[in-house]
Amino acid sequence: MRTTIMETALTEDALLGGRVRLIQPRRGFRAAVDAVLLAASVAAKTGDRVLDLGAGVGSVGLCLAVRVPGCSVVGIELQPSLAALAERNAALNGLSDRVRTIVHDLAAPLPAGTGLFDHVATNPPYLAAAVADPSPDPSKALATVESSADLARWLQVATEAVKPAGTLSVIHRADRLDEIAAHLERLGFNDVTIKRLPPAARILVRARRAEHANRREAPPLVLHRPEGGYTDAAEAILRHAASLAF
Repeated sequence: MRTTIMETALTEDALLGGRVRLIQPRRGFRAAVDAVLLAASVAAKTGDRVLDLGAGVGSVGLCLAVRVPGCSVVGIELQPSLAALAERNAALNGLSDRVRTIVHDLAAPLPAGTGLFDHVATNPPYLAAAVADPSPDPSKALATVESSADLARWLQVATEAVKPAGTLSVIHRADRLDEIAAHLERLGFNDVTIKRLPPAARILVRARRAEHANRREAPPLVLHRPEGGYTDAAEAILRHAASLAF
């Protein structure tokens, strides 16, 4: 009976036009478009190591591993139940050899031996605790509202984990762009490219270390047609596993 109850609390969904199968909770925070866009923004190649901070059920890492054969992904997730689903999803997609997830609170240093990464991707909680109205679902509240680690801490961990020539990719709310840019500048990531995602109030940020500040805007990725439905450019990324150009 326990197994039956547990399984009915889950759904199996598909990303990248069915290339990725994803088991996730029926209620609470559910992976969707943002995870696919973040994965598509990571400029990884075969042999690269990628760190996914806030892995959830593993959607970012799986989309990236499918798009870039030969790369490996380590996910960090606070909630043990979601991390267990991420491990299950890696097995479901035949990617356990390249995608793994560790239960860890980003308020603490990353586990010893984690090493440095060619790229770090992160989808931090979008809402600061001081202004949030948390969901009554505890798991969704943890995924969407900053708790033990705020935005500054997430970005600090990310910058400490990436190699000197590596990239940091972030998806977040557009109204927190200046805050993100200020944190990145303080951490030495002065080369910052912003890609807007209209009509969604979201931004993708790709950052590198640089001595001098260089903040620029890439052409936006328009997600929806005026008459409804995704644009061809968005469909190429969301359904056909295209990379997202900066």
